[in-house]
Amino acid sequence: MTQSVVLAPITESLPEFINSGQYSKVIVIADNNTRKYCYSLIKPLLGKHKLVTVPGGEKHKVLATCETIWESMTASELDRHSLVINIGGGVIGDMGGFCAAVYKRGIDFIQVPTTLLSQVDASVGGKLGIDFQGFKNHLGVFNIPKSVLIDPFFLKTLPEREIRSGFAEIIKHCLIADADKWKVIRQNDFEEQNWADLIAHSVKIKQEIVNQDPTEKGLRKILNFGHTLGHAVETYFLGKSENERLYHGEAIAVGMVMESYLSYKKGLIDHKTLIDIEEFIFATYGRVVIKEADVEAIIALTRQDKKNRGNEIRFSLLEGAGKCGYDIVVSVSEMRKAVAYYMG
Repeated sequence: MTQSVVLAPITESLPEFINSGQYSKVIVIADNNTRKYCYSLIKPLLGKHKLVTVPGGEKHKVLATCETIWESMTASELDRHSLVINIGGGVIGDMGGFCAAVYKRGIDFIQVPTTLLSQVDASVGGKLGIDFQGFKNHLGVFNIPKSVLIDPFFLKTLPEREIRSGFAEIIKHCLIADADKWKVIRQNDFEEQNWADLIAHSVKIKQEIVNQDPTEKGLRKILNFGHTLGHAVETYFLGKSENERLYHGEAIAVGMVMESYLSYKKGLIDHKTLIDIEEFIFATYGRVVIKEADVEAIIALTRQDKKNRGNEIRFSLLEGAGKCGYDIVVSVSEMRKAVAYYMG
């Protein structure tokens, strides 16, 4: 099933979508930030609707927040002909979509991604879920939204750190599927990137991959490059103090350096490619401080990665700039060396 993705001003795309269907009720899910900075842009475009606001941030992407959403859906007497509009970043898209997908066995929902990360990655592909017992995206389903409405205007509401986080997924898409675009983005500093062009580019790559493998049985696994160790780093830092926590893209940038090193050590990429990747990522994100005492706990978290099979921890690793393999088994000792390489 090809996913509908519309890259256009929200003032055009949202009314067009609403008018194309006959929904009995509409509910909007936002977090504290998107209610403040983004909801006002879509409120006049909707008729009667219910707004549900939940706390922002990954730490709230849990069952307790879902219960709040389901309680609002139930109190509003949403039936199976209702529509959920998720306006926010990846957390809202993942969680709001998950709530819609299981409410009364599934009602329609659309994504209105407001962060660069969600516009280029999280909103496309129908992966929905929440964190559970500290493990990221541990509970979830595959369910394609009725549409994804992307408006780059929302990026104007974001702090620079949020945009920089989203850029990591753009880098990943180039590294796994487009060597020429990888060369292009390396020629520009972060502040000089053409976001509208890169959003369209990333959406195209992800759609092409997802259309071939909707439920991640094979090829779609390449989208997890940087994510096995990256998710482990992100999860580990979620347990630290607020000012030490990492944004998703920041953790994936860490993971891409580590996993590029694994690609190099396994003879899949040459040394120049490794150096090009790490120099660009360190120039864009700096180096996250990982202490010796953190290493074993981070590696232990990879045991919960969804690509694993039995006791094998499986990675998606580069096979050259613009190409990626998957289901590559990596040992604990190899992961230790990759983390040590990142630490410098």
